[in-house]
Amino acid sequence: MRIPQLVSPEQQQRLHPIGTVLTVVGGLVLLASTFLPWAYSSAALDDMTILGYPSTLQLYAAGFGLGAAVFAFLGRRLARGDGRQVVGWTRGAKTASVAAAVYLVVILGSIGLELGGLVNVVYGGWVALVGALVALVGSRLLVSGRPPRLARRVPPAWLGILSIAAAMAVVLYAAYYGLDQEDAGGFVSFVVVAIGAVAVLFRLGVMRWLSAVSGRHRKVLIFAAFLTAFAFPFTQNGSDENMSIATQVLIFAVTALGLNIVVGLAGLLDLGYIAFLGAGAFTAAILSNSVFSTVDWHPPFIVVVLISGAVSGTLGLIIGTPTLRVSGDYLAIVTLAFGEIFRFGMINLDGTDGPDLTNGSNGIPGVPDLNLFGLDFKDTHTVLGIQLGRFANYYFLLLVLIAVVILIFVRLNNSRIGRGWVAIREDEKAAEAMGVNVFGLKLFAFASGAFLAGVAGSIKAHHDVSVTPDQYIFLESAFLLAAVVLGGMGTVLGVLVGATLLKLMPEKLRFVEEYRLLIFGLLLVVMMRFRPEGLVASKRRQLEFHDDDDELAEKIQSDIDEREATGVVPVGGQA
Repeated sequence: MRIPQLVSPEQQQRLHPIGTVLTVVGGLVLLASTFLPWAYSSAALDDMTILGYPSTLQLYAAGFGLGAAVFAFLGRRLARGDGRQVVGWTRGAKTASVAAAVYLVVILGSIGLELGGLVNVVYGGWVALVGALVALVGSRLLVSGRPPRLARRVPPAWLGILSIAAAMAVVLYAAYYGLDQEDAGGFVSFVVVAIGAVAVLFRLGVMRWLSAVSGRHRKVLIFAAFLTAFAFPFTQNGSDENMSIATQVLIFAVTALGLNIVVGLAGLLDLGYIAFLGAGAFTAAILSNSVFSTVDWHPPFIVVVLISGAVSGTLGLIIGTPTLRVSGDYLAIVTLAFGEIFRFGMINLDGTDGPDLTNGSNGIPGVPDLNLFGLDFKDTHTVLGIQLGRFANYYFLLLVLIAVVILIFVRLNNSRIGRGWVAIREDEKAAEAMGVNVFGLKLFAFASGAFLAGVAGSIKAHHDVSVTPDQYIFLESAFLLAAVVLGGMGTVLGVLVGATLLKLMPEKLRFVEEYRLLIFGLLLVVMMRFRPEGLVASKRRQLEFHDDDDELAEKIQSDIDEREATGVVPVGGQA
């Protein structure tokens, strides 16, 4: 979020030296304060009571303080003529100071909540807050300047590959450390640190440079990403709790990628998408070896996966054929109704109101764990001295599934079909006038998205052990749609980020369960106000939402020209 300047550009140039001094002093005060105690008791966060020995969360604050001071010092010189900096290091100083102030507020608030009042914040914490506020005030007096033009600098191949490996190592550490935080305040504080660090790197142009490097070494990036994901269970020391969260995130992400075809590419608003996930789960449960199964046929799981996807895809065709002739709000209402009809239909298939298939509201419990190629998923395996339980087994299976889904999504997106979907999303009438088979492509989007959801549901049934109709309510469809919108419609990475946030945050913030929907709503309002295109947006959607931003248009056009000149193709998104 950009904080407006309170002075004119001419005043800003005169106040720039004062702002530099204040930012440097505030950053150094914040750095020094981390060696002081911040909390009265060690019960808060990660023990901030020891003099001269900073805790991990205090070291993060020290990083923001040091960053603000260093970047402000590097940006102290101004270019002659227009008064703008040669290199905009002060962009990093401004963002680091904002992140430091927000971080200190969260830290001190967490100490007050966990210990029963702000009186338990000792002198070191208040010194840190004063330093962060001084740095924040000073940074508002700095001239922004231009960001470093790192993206145009082509590094040696070895350096690019090393940078990708380092980035993946940081991601792996962040996932390990974040899930390891059992304290809610510590988890929220770490999330603020991660967001602040990424924001600083964006403002300095480092993320843009890393994106360009990743584009030049696309195969290395894909290999490193999946190697990092594969290594994740080995960092959890056999924790079933964390691996259960990870498997739920992957199931949610696979389903959201299927919805991304419908909403992100074809532009069809589907509010009943959770029904397709439920159809796949019920199909797998009915065909499983559960003692509560109502069908005396139990084919191998590979066959069950295809049948589950086919059943969901067929439902997509059935609901799509009569309803896809409407659009907009009418389509949303129809799909919402379909989601509720599916849930009540599963309840009525109890042998009384309809055929005995699902045992009604009781559902199908006791779904056994998978057994693929002699591997029993309920067994614990020891690899490299680390125990991997049942959730780790499902995690690896879901990792393979999500790789297949991403491959399908990217291929469709870059094909003639994908271009037809985008044309329909942009202007359905114009696409039809140009010869695009609008109804056929919309129906295919509905069916293909439903098929992927059904495949995910077949694994979810065995993962959850039990399948009941109440698991597939409208709120779950809303969360899936929010993951696509929040992450960035039409992109792979954006949907993965959105799905991770929306599935992980509720699990780690159970202490605010009563206010979870309120926080979720506020988050969406803020996102729609300041970044409606999503966290990881495609260039096309950025221009759609900011068509009056000439600076953004020039930046995007510069990116496109640079990619054409270097032969770099963007990964997972649209140019």
